[in-house]
Amino acid sequence: MDDDTPDNTTPATTPFEWIGGEQRVRALVERFYDLMDLEPGYVELRAAHGSDLASARQKLFWFLCGWLGGPSYYTDQFGHPRLRARHMPFSIGPEESRQWVACMDQAMGETGVPEALRTRLRESFTGTADWMVNQPLVARKLM
Repeated sequence: MDDDTPDNTTPATTPFEWIGGEQRVRALVERFYDLMDLEPGYVELRAAHGSDLASARQKLFWFLCGWLGGPSYYTDQFGHPRLRARHMPFSIGPEESRQWVACMDQAMGETGVPEALRTRLRESFTGTADWMVNQPLVARKLM
């Protein structure tokens, strides 16, 4: 797969098409949440999600489909995403924000998101993740 087009012949008109549609978005979301359970470097991120990830997996899939320019499943069901407002009940500090971006970037790499698209998405995800922080940086006690 070329970084500029989904099938080497037709320019992608949306990131949703460029990434490869619903099946590829689903694979990305599944890998993202699987990595939270597998990688010790995402322990704070995983802890912030509670014990059951099924609802989070589905909502992120719906959201990303629409955000990338595909079907508007999330907004059809819940209205405007209001990301910051919807995440206010959760404690999101700089570490959770950093881990979210790192986990998503790893998932993008492992699921074959084209490098040029991966770079664009990582930049956007970083800005959004920084904006979602609702807790101050807490000094950790050194042992």
